[in-house]
This record gives sequence, C-alpha cells and structure tokens, in this order.
Amino acid sequence: MKSFNLDNILVQADDISIKFHNYTALQNVSLQVKRGEIVTLIGPNGAGKSTLVQIVLGLIIPQQGQVLQQKNICIGYMPQHLHIDPVLPLTVARFINLSGTKKNIQSTLEEVGIVKLLNRPLQSISGGEMRRVLLARALLRQPDLLVLDEPIQGVDVAGQYELYELIAQIRNRHGCGILMVSHDLHLVMAATDQVICLNQHICCSGHPETVTKHPAYLDLFGARAARDLAIYTHHHK
Repeated sequence: MKSFNLDNILVQADDISIKFHNYTALQNVSLQVKRGEIVTLIGPNGAGKSTLVQIVLGLIIPQQGQVLQQKNICIGYMPQHLHIDPVLPLTVARFINLSGTKKNIQSTLEEVGIVKLLNRPLQSISGGEMRRVLLARALLRQPDLLVLDEPIQGVDVAGQYELYELIAQIRNRHGCGILMVSHDLHLVMAATDQVICLNQHICCSGHPETVTKHPAYLDLFGARAARDLAIYTHHHK
C-alpha cells in the first residue's frame, strides 16, 4: 500500500487483478474515490465486490496493480456481517465503547439515531438497528473515507430509505468519501456520484440512471432488472 499527496483523491486502485487458485476474482479493475464523493459497487454474487473492498482496505494484496491512499488517511469500515455469540453479555453501549475512542460518542449516537438502544443487549436489536450501530462505530474514527459493505442488508424497505438518507447526510455533514457495496440492484442511491458495475471486471460505470441504460448492464442483469430498478432520490429537509 502506497501513500500519495493529492488533496481531493482519498484512494485509488489501478489495474487490480487477483486469482484464487484457477479462479479469476478481479481483472484489470481500477477505481477512485474522492473526498465528498459516494461511489457504489454493484454486481451479482461472485462479482468480486468484497474482494475489491478488502484490497482497498489493505487486507488482501493483489497479484497485479496497486492501491494508493491519501497520506495519513483514516478509514472507517462497516462490515457486511458481524457474528455475536448469543450468550455474550454485551450491550450496545459496551460494544460502542470497545471502539477505543472517547471522542464525539454522544453526538455520533445522536446522528445515527441509536441513543435509545444503549442499554439493550446487542443480540436483541433488529437488523436495521444493528446496521446503525456498526455505522456509528465506523464514524467514531472520524474517517476521511467510509467503506460500507452492503449497509442495507437485512433491512426492510422503509429502513433502507432511511439508511440511504442517513448516508447522504453523513457525506454532506462530514465531507468524507464513501465507498459502498450494494448487492440489491432494486434500490440504488441517486445521491451516488458514481456506480461501478462489477463482474470480475468493470462492465460499465457512471451515474445510476446512465448505468441502467448501458448495454453491458443490460447484458448482465437483463432489461427487466433495468425496468424494476428504483432510483432513490435524496431530498434535503
């Protein structure tokens, strides 16, 4: 992992390729996330989305290509899954305190709307509430870059809209860059500055409305998926 000094670019992946045994997970994939920008990765199962995120985070070293990060960058990561032992006596408050920081805890809890959950056992909260708890932990790092791996997984439709609204507000308030993975193609943020359609390689990229009309997208997901796709539009209150 190399660092560089370009004020507006937080992270940049150049020509990333990686194989696991004889399976090509990614081939010649490049992306860039700028400060204040939301980039969303979409694609089917096995497209390489999570592998690319792990490479961006420095958890996997690619066999080809490189990742450049802004010097002294701080990254907040919201994982797709978190298994908590059902017998572990862990409240939401204790889990938050395990983040290791004492700064901005109250304001962050208020921002993501989980103050009322603090005394609840972590195992008893809903899927949508858990996503907010994980988002709060990532935000406590005061990140330059937020990496969100399927942030609406396990959340009902109403909760999905609320989470997308919250993510857009976080970007606007903090000016951080956001790299987000979405498996559900039926709801994509219009607040996203760029959608990257991935299937081992980059099929197409651009604004959500542009991507859904691209021939590569239609070949991958079909015309029905394009018709059924819902574009969430963020409106300031």
